[in-house]
Amino acid sequence: MPIWKKASALFAVLLLTVTTTACALGGSSKTETVRVAEVTRSIFYAPFYAAIAQGFFEEEGIELELTTAWGGDKAMTALLSDGADISLVGAETTIYVYAQEAADPAVTFAALTQTDGTFLVSREKLDSFSWEDLKGSTFLGQRKGGMPQMVGEHVLKKNGIDPHNDLTLIQSIDFGNIPSAFASGTGDFVQLFEPQATLFENEGLGHIIASFGTESGSVPYTGFIAKQSMLDDNPETLERFTRALYKGQQWVEQHPAEEVAEAIIDFFEDTPVELIAQVVERYHAQGSFASSPIVQEEAWDNLHLIMEEAGELPQHVDYDILVDTSIAEKVIE
Repeated sequence: MPIWKKASALFAVLLLTVTTTACALGGSSKTETVRVAEVTRSIFYAPFYAAIAQGFFEEEGIELELTTAWGGDKAMTALLSDGADISLVGAETTIYVYAQEAADPAVTFAALTQTDGTFLVSREKLDSFSWEDLKGSTFLGQRKGGMPQMVGEHVLKKNGIDPHNDLTLIQSIDFGNIPSAFASGTGDFVQLFEPQATLFENEGLGHIIASFGTESGSVPYTGFIAKQSMLDDNPETLERFTRALYKGQQWVEQHPAEEVAEAIIDFFEDTPVELIAQVVERYHAQGSFASSPIVQEEAWDNLHLIMEEAGELPQHVDYDILVDTSIAEKVIE
């Protein structure tokens, strides 16, 4: 046999071997660009960034085009206007869209976080803390109508505090300016996201005394959402996306916070890696990261309760209508 034919035959065998191996590992020979609009950039989403950094999306033949929308309304608008294929945003937005009788509703197909991500920070160090300490105080809360605010008020009520009568509630400050307002002297207590909460504690500007995520219980706080048409027409793409995400979730579960921080540092170039590790450890310890992409029905019911208490639930929508777990279940199996 001529040398070129032997080389061709050998190449064919090697190609078949590589292709077979890739398929066996759950990879894909087809590369596809998937556009994702995230509501914000947050260490809260560490498993997603870890999946990107570890090359799990590449393994699945997905090239991510990630943009930060800086707002739930903007992230959902990007999805509905076909500016994104997938939106990383709170599940409450799907209810708002459904209530407007959308012809192509937005559906959560994979979970990323399963608790609220904010913490109660006090200006003064308290040797012991009781929620009663908030009575008569000035409380710097989150923007009205957003999930952090709804969860915050839910937790206060759960602990016997009327947020509109038992304390002075400030909700007029923009999300991005809340940390600086507290640092400059506004409020006795503040509801903060990470890494500001841990940063304030490290710098002596405040003290973390309670977790709204722990107090509020499981809720589909942030997940991956696609239009129903995407679920119907491109289930294979979403399956590969979800498989990559699940690999990231499992990787974060199995590695110490320091390694996770090193892996995702490129997404937070202005944040010290030690601070990222502290935040990852705190979120991991309280179970904020979903360990699988399946959105649980009890979490969906809890979301309805929180929204209804806040007067922000436009209508009750059954779990099976706006949550599709079929892809996540297939990936896990």
